[in-house]
Amino acid sequence: MWGKGSYPKGMANLPEPWMRGPIAGVHPLCAPVLYAFQQAREDLAAYTEGLATASLWARPYGSGSVGFHILHIAGSTDRLMTYLRGAELTAGQLEVLGAEAGASGISRDELLAAMDRVFREAEAAVREIAPETLTAARTVGRKRLPTTVIGLLTHIAEHTQRHVGQAISAAKLARVLA
Repeated sequence: MWGKGSYPKGMANLPEPWMRGPIAGVHPLCAPVLYAFQQAREDLAAYTEGLATASLWARPYGSGSVGFHILHIAGSTDRLMTYLRGAELTAGQLEVLGAEAGASGISRDELLAAMDRVFREAEAAVREIAPETLTAARTVGRKRLPTTVIGLLTHIAEHTQRHVGQAISAAKLARVLA
């Protein structure tokens, strides 16, 4: 267990992704989502290391499980990237959304691999965004709520980090309660 102000081994020596310099070939206004993905990879790998599958799916004090948050990061990123392309969600994506809350038993390695797979696809798409399209209109959800390309990128980054924080908190509780 990590003490106050300490981090899993190896993390203390490396600055956070956003402090590692610009990302070659990526517009600076698109880079924050790529930094958020890298931070999520590193934090979730470190804070879930050694956590048993049962602990990943424990719901300490009724909170969301670590597994749910990782699964939701992958699923929400995939769905938000669909809106970024200007498309509507598919029946398969809606099915995945409906199954997220009830999922369990998926191993740490499987969860992190699924998240990484979605992140790699999203990163490739983000690298292709032309700066002049950042203010282009997009819509979200069945109500087709208005946003922009940069609005979606901002939300993808902050939503990812919100659930990373929740997953870390759940992992710490799961360790204490195990």
